[in-house]
Amino acid sequence: MSDTALIVLAKAPVAGRSKTRLCPPCTFDEAAKLAAAALSDTLAAVLATPVSRRVLALDGEPGDWLPNGFEVIPQRAGGLGERLAGAFDDIGGPALLVGMDTPQLDPALLEHSLARLRRRASDVVLGAAPDGGYWAIGLRRADARVFEGVPMSSAETVAAQRRRLSALGLEWEELPELRDVDTIEDARTVAAACPGSRFAAVLDALVAGDREAA
Repeated sequence: MSDTALIVLAKAPVAGRSKTRLCPPCTFDEAAKLAAAALSDTLAAVLATPVSRRVLALDGEPGDWLPNGFEVIPQRAGGLGERLAGAFDDIGGPALLVGMDTPQLDPALLEHSLARLRRRASDVVLGAAPDGGYWAIGLRRADARVFEGVPMSSAETVAAQRRRLSALGLEWEELPELRDVDTIEDARTVAAACPGSRFAAVLDALVAGDREAA
């Protein structure tokens, strides 16, 4: 069992607060249902991964969607960079952090990512997304400087993150690229990649409902 913590950085799936970039075509309620499904799939993958500590860094309040087995900590105030830095600081030791927007994430990829971080050949592991962001980052030790000056949620995020790591003299290893869900097109592509997931089932139900209403 890995002694590296596994962190999920997430926002409580509340209508009007989660996955609003899916609106339109989704309603706020539909977007929240997709967010809840993506989060459920992510938490299930983390639960199936052999680690000694599973942490949910949460913006909002936990609900009945939260399974047993997670330590819940509040996200720090500030922008995404500050929240990422805060989550690592709260954990203290080595940790791999993922978001809630990659429901196709599975235990095998999580174990691979943790193994890369445990190799001690690198200070950081980084998983890029095709939109220019990243779906995962792992640090051997908390260091808020890693995120300083990195523009988050942009097409330049992962490139800027690499430059920042280089400027700090840190060695990093690239993880496999994974698409995250920001748009309805992303949702369709990701659902096709994980057809047995709760996320795919919820998206299929929403599409079926739209057809019946048409």
